[in-house]
Amino acid sequence: MTNPLYDTLFGAHQKNAATFLRLADGTQISYQAFLEMGSQFANLTQMMGLTPGDRVAVQVEKSPQALALYAGCAQAGLVFLPLNTAYTAGELDYFIENSGASLVICDAKATDSLAPIASKLGAQLETLNADGSGSICDKWANCSTSFAIVSRAYTDLAALLYTSGTTGRSKGAMLSQANLISNAKTLVQEWRFTSDDVLLHALPIFHTHGLFVATNVTLCAGSSMIFLPKFDADQIIDLMPDASSLMGVPTFYTRLLDNARFDSDLTKHMRLFVSGSAPLLADTHIQFETRTGHRILERYGMTETNMNTSNPYNGERRAGTVGHPLPGVELKITDPASGDSLPKNIVGQIEVRGANVFQGYWKMPEKTAEELRPDGFFITGDLGKIDDDGYVHIVGRNKDLIISGGYNIYPKEIELVLDDQDSVLESAVIGVPHPDFGETVVAVIVAQAGKTVDIDTIQGAVAQSLARFKHPRHIEIVGELPRNTMGKVQKNILRDQFKDLFTA
Repeated sequence: MTNPLYDTLFGAHQKNAATFLRLADGTQISYQAFLEMGSQFANLTQMMGLTPGDRVAVQVEKSPQALALYAGCAQAGLVFLPLNTAYTAGELDYFIENSGASLVICDAKATDSLAPIASKLGAQLETLNADGSGSICDKWANCSTSFAIVSRAYTDLAALLYTSGTTGRSKGAMLSQANLISNAKTLVQEWRFTSDDVLLHALPIFHTHGLFVATNVTLCAGSSMIFLPKFDADQIIDLMPDASSLMGVPTFYTRLLDNARFDSDLTKHMRLFVSGSAPLLADTHIQFETRTGHRILERYGMTETNMNTSNPYNGERRAGTVGHPLPGVELKITDPASGDSLPKNIVGQIEVRGANVFQGYWKMPEKTAEELRPDGFFITGDLGKIDDDGYVHIVGRNKDLIISGGYNIYPKEIELVLDDQDSVLESAVIGVPHPDFGETVVAVIVAQAGKTVDIDTIQGAVAQSLARFKHPRHIEIVGELPRNTMGKVQKNILRDQFKDLFTA
């Protein structure tokens, strides 16, 4: 039987005694031991009645066992659905119901809030904690460490990742085996990864960057990862002498630069620093090179496509650009109104086509038809241009999507919570530049006539309803919102008004 995703990323390592994961406490886990955990989970899912194509929703802290769930899903032909650990029960209700997940795995602390949701939706519920304990591990402990791989095709669904949509409802991006395989192989080649590499992995694994870029590249190259639960600048600096590469978001690099221990001697043996998931400020790029002698390699990707472009490994890595389209990826700039291609140096919407581009949005055929053209080009919603040397510049978005610290945030979701408050007449949520997060959330509020907006009360309401990364970092009270002649709020004016709030 063939299972392209498993064969490409995992199969070659079944008897590999080399180290795959190095933990912060010094523990090392071999490829073989890791895959045995994945096989135990795959066997357990069959015992639980799951069949190929079923969705497994996972909201757990980062751990080797959590990553083994991904390997087990690949073996058993299940669709892996990682969920941000910051999501609230109300948000998870939608994801579980919309995906039709057969199995939900959560931290034991979330059992009380998720058990009623899982029961209502007919999903089985198990637990997995950050220390590797939990009901799922207790149950797979007695399962076989070998598993008869389920046959799958390149076009079969491998993962379902939810992203923000233009209606404010999250959309499930359907990623096939071919989508994940093509991108992993391309990045290994373009970024020169080999079995000798050791990647510092401090990214979350519920996100494309940490899971389908960092992890898949490591698996595909047969290299190893220093697998950390989260980013800590001092810990990264302590462990950097044992590493060859680091993938991060702009926040990683700004915080490293804030640490006096981070210098050229520490980084002289490093091969590669990669940044993505949010815009890297040109100042950060320049400061990093001045301090270390390394130029950060910035690239451009999204949930629906994984990676689309990259600055060159060998060649000029231009600050403020995301490089060239990756091999096998077509990228064009088009007029948003007509869809016609635009010449170089003209700003328009970015469209991409390639084996990396997703299959469409789960249970949203109309939305799929709006954003995925019949010829295979995906309308990314980003605005950009291509310069005379072929470098792609991202200049903004024709959607209001905010990307903060690598997380997608849709303003409408926050505005609905704000507008529901008794003292609020209306609101507008925007993203503004932030030195650590690329962008951050600002809420502009108009008070109801005769009422006073209590900002602490507003923040409390947001905290009860939405994940922390969606919370506004600044709330501004204004007399009215700027509008055009059609009555539409002009967020571009607000973004310009508050653009220096965190960077001045």
